[in-house]
This record gives sequence, structure tokens and C-alpha cells, in this order.
Amino acid sequence: MARQPVVQAATQLVQDEDRDLRPQWLSEMVGQRDVYARIQIAIEAAAKRGEPLGHILFDGPPGLGKTTFALCIPRELGVPLQIANGATLKAPKDIVPYLTNAAERSVLFIDEIHRMHKSVEEFLYPAMEDFRIDLTLGEGINARTINMPLKPFTLIGATTRTGLLSAPLRDRFQMREHLDFYTLEELAEIVRRNAVKLRVVVEEDAAVEIASRSRGTPRVANNRLRWVRDYATTKANGRVTLSVARDALEMQGIDSLGLDPQDRKYLETIARVFGGGPVGVEAVAHTINVPPDTLIDEVEPFLLRSELLIRTPRGRRLTAAGFQHLGLSMPSQPHGMLF
Repeated sequence: MARQPVVQAATQLVQDEDRDLRPQWLSEMVGQRDVYARIQIAIEAAAKRGEPLGHILFDGPPGLGKTTFALCIPRELGVPLQIANGATLKAPKDIVPYLTNAAERSVLFIDEIHRMHKSVEEFLYPAMEDFRIDLTLGEGINARTINMPLKPFTLIGATTRTGLLSAPLRDRFQMREHLDFYTLEELAEIVRRNAVKLRVVVEEDAAVEIASRSRGTPRVANNRLRWVRDYATTKANGRVTLSVARDALEMQGIDSLGLDPQDRKYLETIARVFGGGPVGVEAVAHTINVPPDTLIDEVEPFLLRSELLIRTPRGRRLTAAGFQHLGLSMPSQPHGMLF
């Protein structure tokens, strides 16, 4: 029990550090410039008209800035923010408090919006379109419906799985923005900026090295940077040189492309157990004891972008580049082909 306050303090320190590394204003964001430009125009137009910003849906792989955009937008507008998670919204009653407490022109951010129950989606339709909700009081023949008006608000949704959202819900978002992976130059700039915030000296070539192993996402870049900082503090008097960065990342099992042990295990399983594929993601997930959603949402996007893996109608299959990266020879007879 004596350790609990220490654990809570450490957790709070990490949360504060995460908040400090995250951009607080849209102008501080690196990358996603096309998305930034469109959002900025929409914000300025809504402010001039004195109207709520239109509903916005952000989609894309994890760690690309969906939450950062959602948190910066209400600051730019100078309005209150409420945050919910789609996984906790299992019935209309779960979202009613958020809607009824929404202030004029405020923002309601729903992360993982694809995980909302269908009944909650349908309950949101009139709230998003007409700023009202329909409440049913009582049961049976004594039941009656009350139309409750809401103050005009903005709904911002974030999802890694757009295909799991129903078409009627997707169509109610006035803006749909897809976030893509960051370039090496953008990630290197993020590493340089956040190194200053973390009070660690990172040499230029070391910043590029960390960025090159960050899987194209700022979140991973920040995690890599923090680990390299800890390693340098312990092993190199706090200065991050190229060799220190490489040694630190290799100690974590991060290879030259940024793949971690789980990524390589996924590729190696397809190569060795399933002959390179094609194979269904569920079969691979059961083999390596990882939930399929983890592979689809967190592991596969970067492997697909790096052209180490492809999706076919019959399942996942390693490419020649995938075999080469693993140091394996590509089978002359693809797995599953008939003789």
C-alpha cells in the first residue's frame, strides 16, 4: 500500500509529459498541412458567422494526430470540450449527459467512435442534424416521447476503422479528414522540438535516426525519443549521438525500418508457419496469441505502407521485400497454390 502514492505520482508525471509533448495549438503541429489548412478555414468561417463548427470525422492509423486535432480545435474556438470513448457508449442513456451538458458551440469529442453501439449511433442522428434528442418516458401504453432541444454543438469523431461506421452516421459529418503517415523530415522536426521540451541534447544525425525508426507516426517518435533519452542519461551522460541512438533502439529490438519484435514476429509467422501466405489475419492472430484487432489497427498499417505485406482476397501475404527484410528466401511455390 505504501507504494501506491509513488505509482500515482509516476503515472501523473508520464501523463503531464505526454500533454507537454502534444501540440496545444494547430499552429504548433508538424505535418498534415492539407488537413490543417482546411480545418483552419472552417474554424475561421464558423467564428465569423458566430455558428458552431461543422461536425468533423478524423480517420487513419493510430498515433497520427487525430486526438491532437480534436483537442486543439476547441482551444482555437475558445469553447468548452467534453471527451468520451465509443467503447463506453453502449446505450443511448450513456451519451445523454454529454449532449444535455453541451454548451453553446462547444465540442464533444468521441474517440474510437466506431465502437459505439448501433442504438447510440441512431440516437445521435437528430442530435447531429437538428440539435434535439427524442426521449421516451414510461413503458407500454403509458409511454410518451419528449423532444428535447439541445444547444448547437460540434461533434468530433476519431476512428481507425471507418468501415465499421454506418453510412448514415458518416454522412452526418460535414468534414471527413484522413490522416496519413508523416515524412522523415516531419518526424525529425518533431524529434528536435520535443528533445528541447525533454531537456535532452540530440545531435542532428541522431534525430534523423530516431525519426527513421518511428514507423511514420509522431506518437512512436515520442516514445522512441523518451527511451533514447533514458538510455543516454544512463549510458552517455545525457547526450544523444548517432551511435547512442542506434544502441538504445537496438536494445529495444527496433530494427532499421522501425519494426519492433511484435512486427517481426508477425512477419516471421506468416513466412515460416504459413509459407509466406496468403493466410487470414485470424489464423495468424491465434498462432502468435495476439487479438486480431491489434494486428489490423496497430501492426499492419505500417507493414502495408512499407510494402512488406499485402492484403489479397485470400488473406495476407509477404512480399519479396518482406522476405528480404527478414533475411529469408522467398518460396518458389506460393503457399496455397494448386499443383
